[in-house]
Amino acid sequence: MGEVFEALRLGEPVTVRVPGSSANLGPGFDAVGLALRVYDEVEVTAFAEPGVEVEVVGEGAGRVAAGEDHLVVRSVRAALERVGAGQPGLRLRCRNRVPHGRGVGSSATAVVAGVVAGRGLLQQPELLDDVTVVEVASDLEGHPDNASASLLGGLTIGWSGPGGTRAVRVEPHPEIVAVLCIPDEELATARARAMLPGLVPHADAAFTAGRAALLVEAMTRRPDLLLPATQEKLHQGYRASAMPETATLLEALRSAGLAAVVSGAGPSLLVLGASDDRVEQRVRDVAGAGWEVRAPGIDLHGALLTRV
Repeated sequence: MGEVFEALRLGEPVTVRVPGSSANLGPGFDAVGLALRVYDEVEVTAFAEPGVEVEVVGEGAGRVAAGEDHLVVRSVRAALERVGAGQPGLRLRCRNRVPHGRGVGSSATAVVAGVVAGRGLLQQPELLDDVTVVEVASDLEGHPDNASASLLGGLTIGWSGPGGTRAVRVEPHPEIVAVLCIPDEELATARARAMLPGLVPHADAAFTAGRAALLVEAMTRRPDLLLPATQEKLHQGYRASAMPETATLLEALRSAGLAAVVSGAGPSLLVLGASDDRVEQRVRDVAGAGWEVRAPGIDLHGALLTRV
């Protein structure tokens, strides 16, 4: 058994801090992600003895799966399997601050935390470079938007092809601010995704492709273009009936000249703007009661790994 785990650092805790994220940003469906300064922290220790121990504090405490079914555990194991490092016993300590079921990338945060922790457990962590981490995390998530943002920080663009899943990081304009409107209710991503049609009109696809190109310009050099750049016709309208209050607030915010989008699969909203436009206060004025308004800021560093 000892030989199986020669590739691992046994009994040495590693800690990973991972930012939450917002996906799509309107037209960048399943491709664009933005890292946000709200974090989950996970401490992982590997042992030669079998078994799993999971402690969760904060979001999801008492609700998320424990043991081998815990998403961070599954992600650690996927990372170790990728390099053939064996499957040790694991102890996890999770401190969660990313809201669950609100469209702020909580599942991707957990996946990236597990994969990066798996890298930290290796005697040779370079065996899992960022490209491989994006691949493993995206395989677990199903698409690279949230996962790449949580891993790399900033604004990310992901895609998949014959060579696997890839992502690039793009530096967002320093004056852009991000404001979240978070409701009390949750919405399962699977339910939101099931509402999307198999086919969309060609004109809608062409419109959204043009806005996705404009979105990169707006996010990196021209924040004044954020309102038109965040328009799309692929997903938000189809999902509106599952989150009517979100749809109503989305329309109200955009009518007020604010670049609002559904954050990921919802039901939260993300509002983007320039720092001198009083974005947070304007959002509060429109949202009113019933919404938690946060201005977390944009994370520029992505997942951070430390050894205790």
